[in-house]
Amino acid sequence: MYEKEIEEKIRELPDDLRKEVLNYVEFLLTKHKNKDAPKKFKFDWKGGLSELRGEFTSVELQHKASEWR
Repeated sequence: MYEKEIEEKIRELPDDLRKEVLNYVEFLLTKHKNKDAPKKFKFDWKGGLSELRGEFTSVELQHKASEWR
């Protein structure tokens, strides 16, 4: 639909700006692919505070975390 218009405009650009156009198109494609991909929750933080287990309860840690926000 817009291919010919886009090609004509790109031909008018100097080489360095053509590279920017290519980078932007790649960014848009990546953004579009990531938008459609389901996001999976990671549990890589699990056990991150295990050394504090004897010092604090989970409720105390929750209160502390809310103070940090």
